[in-house]
Amino acid sequence: MAVQGTRRPTLAGVAERAGVSLKTASRVLNGEPNVAEATRERVREAATALGFRRNAVAADLARGGASRLLGFISGDIANPFYSALASGIERVARDNDLQLITTSCDEDPERERLLTEELLERRVGGLVVTPTTGDHARLAGELAAGTPVVFVDRPASGLEADTVVIDNRGGIRAAVRHLSYHGHRKIAFVGDNPEVWTFRERRAAFLDVMDELGNRDAQRWVRSGAHDAREARSLVAGLLDGPEPPTAVLAENNRVTAGALRALADVAGGERIALVGFDDFDLADLLGVTVVSYDAVEMGRRAAELATSRYDPATPPRTVTLETRLIPRGTGERRL
Repeated sequence: MAVQGTRRPTLAGVAERAGVSLKTASRVLNGEPNVAEATRERVREAATALGFRRNAVAADLARGGASRLLGFISGDIANPFYSALASGIERVARDNDLQLITTSCDEDPERERLLTEELLERRVGGLVVTPTTGDHARLAGELAAGTPVVFVDRPASGLEADTVVIDNRGGIRAAVRHLSYHGHRKIAFVGDNPEVWTFRERRAAFLDVMDELGNRDAQRWVRSGAHDAREARSLVAGLLDGPEPPTAVLAENNRVTAGALRALADVAGGERIALVGFDDFDLADLLGVTVVSYDAVEMGRRAAELATSRYDPATPPRTVTLETRLIPRGTGERRL
């Protein structure tokens, strides 16, 4: 066991103890051929005795390649959606003998930029990013140099690259039409950051389908800025307390849905207000919450597959769009 304050054993120390050259010790510990078995045994025994641990990243870089690391920059690590993405990515990484490094930018463009630079400096073998609102043109050189960079959940800005998204517009259209079928015309749309691509896609689809249904002033029921359940609860409460309260709420993501549920529980007659949430979540089935669902683990898996299968930088960027489906469970079927 290493003692605090002692120096970490070095390759040079292993070579000296085994009575071999530094190059021979390196070849043995890196599993290279053409070394006598007796010599291999002496080097291994010396490494064990000294407590030497091989630096796999340094060994990969010394051979002129990338490390056996796959980086993932998520939006908000507290959100279960990103845990599901990471699960899918990790499964593919494991199958390709890669180790996954997961970080979180908390939807901050500057932090995303810094994390991207740090991971690339470590020569990761691939990078999966949930992009924020910044410009990603700075990564063009990395793509040209052969570093696989894949964007998941949202496309990059200012850069054409491999991307995995879901059918956001189709999911929203299905939700609004579902509520309309059950008699609702005053439908509110409550979401997170209005600068994020997914919010813009979902809001645009909401306004389009509301217009198609004859409601050309639906913008008055749109609210944004709900980064967590507490803020969502406040926004929904404000809508319900307004001069023309909605009869149904469409929540843009799982955290907004949680806040909306609390807001509906706070008001008299809240159980009559319909609710559809975008993103499934734990206990949604037991709570009877109607949702627009998709497979977040599959999203992560497909993103990792793109990252581990890009061998030629000149290959055109690939985009994968996963389907969504509406799951009726009760809250979205409340009729006027």
